[in-house]
Parts: sequence; C-alpha cells; structure tokens
Amino acid sequence: MYEFVGQNKGCPKNWDRLKLIVLMVWLLPVLEAVKVSPLIEQVSDHKDFKKLLRTRTNVLVLYTKTAASGDSHLKLLSDVAQTVKGQGTIAWVNCGDSEGRKLCKKVKVDPSSKRGGAELLHYKDGTFHTEYNRPATFKSMVAFLKDPSGPPLWEENPEAKDVVHIETEKVSSDLNNLVRCGVCKRMQPIFQQAATETKGKYVLAGMNVHPAEFDGLKQEYNVKGYPTFCYFEKGKFLHHYENYGATAKDIADWMRNPQPPQPKTPEVPWSESDSPVFHLTDESFDSFLEEHPAALIMFYAPWCGHCKKMKPEYDEAAEILNKGSPGVLAAVDSTVHKSVGDRFKISGFPTLKYFEKGEDKFTLPQLRSKEKIIEFMHNPQAPPPPEQSWEDKPSSVSHLGSEDFREALKKKKHALVMFYAPWCPHCKSSVPHFTTAAELFKEDRKIVYAAVDCTKGQNHDLCKQEGVEGYPTFNYYNYGKFVEKYSGDRGEAGFTGFMRSLRGRDQEKVGKRKEEL
Repeated sequence: MYEFVGQNKGCPKNWDRLKLIVLMVWLLPVLEAVKVSPLIEQVSDHKDFKKLLRTRTNVLVLYTKTAASGDSHLKLLSDVAQTVKGQGTIAWVNCGDSEGRKLCKKVKVDPSSKRGGAELLHYKDGTFHTEYNRPATFKSMVAFLKDPSGPPLWEENPEAKDVVHIETEKVSSDLNNLVRCGVCKRMQPIFQQAATETKGKYVLAGMNVHPAEFDGLKQEYNVKGYPTFCYFEKGKFLHHYENYGATAKDIADWMRNPQPPQPKTPEVPWSESDSPVFHLTDESFDSFLEEHPAALIMFYAPWCGHCKKMKPEYDEAAEILNKGSPGVLAAVDSTVHKSVGDRFKISGFPTLKYFEKGEDKFTLPQLRSKEKIIEFMHNPQAPPPPEQSWEDKPSSVSHLGSEDFREALKKKKHALVMFYAPWCPHCKSSVPHFTTAAELFKEDRKIVYAAVDCTKGQNHDLCKQEGVEGYPTFNYYNYGKFVEKYSGDRGEAGFTGFMRSLRGRDQEKVGKRKEEL
C-alpha cells in the first residue's frame, strides 16, 4: 500500500487536504461499484438462495469474482430488472466475500474462470435451466427473461447483420425499404441473404409487429398474417410484395424494378367447374334427396382452407360413386344457400352429413380422404361417439364465459386463465397439465385456474377484449385486474411453479408485516 509522509518531512502545507482528496478519488469507483439497484436481489447465504429459487420461478443470477468485476453487468441488469419486474427476478452473488464464497462453492460456480470474472446462470422452477450465453444487451436480456425457453431474437443472428431491425413505427423517409413484418423462420435466411446481396443499394428491414402496441400499424398497412412484406419509397408505403416462395435472388431482382402484385385470376366456383359432385341449392335440396335414397352431402364455404384441401378427394370419390353405387356425393355452398344450412344447424366447415331416405342419419367429421369416403358409402356405419368436451369433464378448472368472467375473477387474488379453442392441438396438449395444476391448488380459496372457450357464444368478443390473438393464451389476473401474459412453461411444473411463486411472495409480505408489528 501507499505510505503517506507527514508535513515534518518536507511535504506541502496542504498535504492533509491533498491526502483526503486522493483517498476520495481512489474510493469513489469502489463505492460506485457496490451500488446495486434495489430490484436486484443480493444473496450470500445458501438458505436464502434456496428460498429464492423455491419462491421464484424465473431467476437470472449474476455470479462475480469480486464486487468490482460485476460493475459492467450490474448497471445493465438494473435496467433489465425494472422492465421484467413481476415476470422475472435478477439476483447477484459476490463470490469474493466470505459468505458469498461459501455459497459459490456449494453451488459449484467459479466466476474467476470466466472472462471478466462474471457468469450468468438461469434457474427455472427451482432448478438450474441454462447458462445465459446470448448478447449482453438490454433487449436480448429482457426477451430472454420474458421467454427463457424461446428462440433468440432475429437480430442476434450474425447472418442477419445486414437486415435493418426496426423497433418503432417510424420508417426512414429517405430510403427505399422492403419491410418484413412479423417472424417467419423459413423466410429469415432468404431475407438475410437478400439483404447482404443488396447492401448499399437498397434497405431490407425487419419488424416484429405481433405485440398489441402495433395493432394500429398492422391495420394501416393491412398486415393480416406473417410474414407480410411492405414496400416503401421515401417513407411512403406503395404496395405489398407477395412472392412468398421467393429466393434471395428473386427479392434482389424485384428490388431493382419493384412492381405491384398482379391482380389474381378470380377462382372459378366449385359448382361451375367440371366437377362430378352434385351441387345443390336451397330449392333443389329436398327433391334431390327424394330421388337419391342414400346421399353424402358436404356443406362448405368457398373461403374455407379445409374445404379447399378436401375438394379434390371428394371429386375423385364422386367420380367413382356417382356412376352408380350404393349412394351419391353432393355439396352445398352454405354461404350462398343459407336456408338449408340453417335447417341442419351447420356451424363449421366442412360438415359432412349422410342422408338415408331423406333423413339426416349421421354427421361424419372423420371422413376426409377419397378412400375413407368410398369405404363408408359401401358400408354406412354410425361414427364413434364425440369426445367429451373439457368443460363437461369433472375437474378443478373453473370454466367461464362472457356472462360470469368478470364477477368470478374479482373474488380471486390470483387467477391464471387459459383462453383456448377446442380444435387447437397446442391447447389439447396443455389441458391435462393445466387441469393437474388446478387440482393441486383447489383448496386455496385465493387461487383459481380458469378457462374460456373462445369459440363459444359471446366468448369470442370477450377473448378479443382480453388481447387473445392465438391459442392457447394464458393471462394472469389479480382480483379481476389483468396483470400480465403468462409466457412460462406449459407443463404442470410451469403452471404450478408460477402460482407457488405468487403465494411465496404473499407469505413474505405477511412475514414482513409481522416483523414491523
């Protein structure tokens, strides 16, 4: 250390004052180094560390060799902690002090072996999840903590360095831009390559407009699906680019001479095409059934994707069956001939019904292929009974609708609500885990796991009001007030861990109040 010499040895008269200044200057960085945001949990005791992981489901821990080696991370992490408050927790363990050293040894972490003397590890649902190895930037860290299992941001990909990543609604007014709205994995590498090939001549940009804050932008530029490509010149939107099967060369060539999409040739209605299927109307429907004692009828809508996919199969089956067989195949466009659709309560497309001697005998959702259709018509059998709906099955999940949604949630401190559609595969896979979690907390009066079928009655409007854009969507409410979207793991551990974390915080608050008293 330094040796300070007294005035009696020839030092300046103001040496004591200088000594104070030197000490102040030397100590200031140290004091600043250990100043940590109150949102960052400082942990040194192993019991406290275990409690943290037990009560919080999404924790990013910074381990540092010394207090000073955490400087570069702590300022950034303080800003991140503010943004993810309520969704994730950031903690700091200083392995350089005596208590912290013991903790680091127990959890087998040695930040001294890492570059800069710091290491970031993530813990999910009480156990180690992964090492944080994404860029040490505010945006990347926030995205990671909001969805620890999700894919990296597009701009984190080094190959996307030539794509301009837009974050706000302002688009440069002096450049030509082809803006790729949303995220599409298949198109990303192609778009990246095109951006590199055209660098310096044109700008290819990307923007994730899925968040609700960009709803106005989506409406303005007619973004109805992803990806959507919008072409701008001097800040003015001109038209869309619609070649979704494009190569990088196709995009680069188009940018040299950008042309609006060509008008599409109107689709010939199925009933006017060379189809072997009998096409019925409201007027001809009953007389057709009188003439044909066995008929399979497909109720469809021209815009329906599943109908379009099924048409070729249905046509091929009709080519065989309508030449003289046990029965015939017919179809009704329910968007035009609504009366007959209303009579048989057609609510979805395609709907296949089998009629025998004019009587509606069976509804057959399982028939989709040519082979299955022909097989059925040769041996008409009742379909297997429909699967019991989730709502009809006994469980601890509270099934809500537009009429009781608000009132039910007002009574619960913690409510996790799953907005779903019965046909949705991701919803079906989440149901058993969500149901198990509800069963575990059924005795807790302050907690409810609820579900809303967005396809039922007025629930569609309710789901729209609650910001549901896809299925399933999970929202967390506190006494009926929306708090955040749940983006954690969709397994039993995720759903239960989320609620345990909330109850753990409740208990901590109660404990603090008792201490204050």
